[in-house]
Amino acid sequence: MADQIPDPVYKAERSFEQGHGLPTISTDLDSVRAYQFEVHFTVPGGVLAETPQSLTLAAKKVTGAEFTIEPVAVNRVNDKVFYPGRPTPGDVTITFDNIYLKRVATDLWNYFTTIYDPISGEMEKNTTPGGSGGIGAFKAERMEIVQLDNAMEPHATIDLYGVWPTKWSAAEFNYSTNDFHSIDVTFKYDFMSQYNY
Repeated sequence: MADQIPDPVYKAERSFEQGHGLPTISTDLDSVRAYQFEVHFTVPGGVLAETPQSLTLAAKKVTGAEFTIEPVAVNRVNDKVFYPGRPTPGDVTITFDNIYLKRVATDLWNYFTTIYDPISGEMEKNTTPGGSGGIGAFKAERMEIVQLDNAMEPHATIDLYGVWPTKWSAAEFNYSTNDFHSIDVTFKYDFMSQYNY
């Protein structure tokens, strides 16, 4: 009820008495760290020079994994109410270190050109017109964003299904910075799932 004073959850959950251990807030509200993650994904055959797992440790940053539901507006006389409508998957952008030996930039570019090759003008080179003989081959079946706990063991995973690249972007080259160069690749996906182990 609006006239009742809410319970102070932050203070109540501490359950702390001096001399009797630590407040529970120091452990119960521990969170997943933003820097403890791995990315695993398999691209269609014939794209990478090395094994697909070689891209996993080069992943430096992941942003934008999201799924939204568009509302349907319903107008009734003087009122407007909303109902859930069509779901829309977002885009996920992964920043990869531009590593010498593993040819990360070239491998990612080769994957991007299977969708559209700006030199030849070909689109979806790994599939045939009409969908026969390799339907869906331009999409990776699954991409896993594995979240790690304090012991670096898998804690939870964001799974993306039906993944394909939509953008390849080289980071700025600049004498004044003290960073490794990186490659940003944006991927589109059809479905996603978040679950804990």
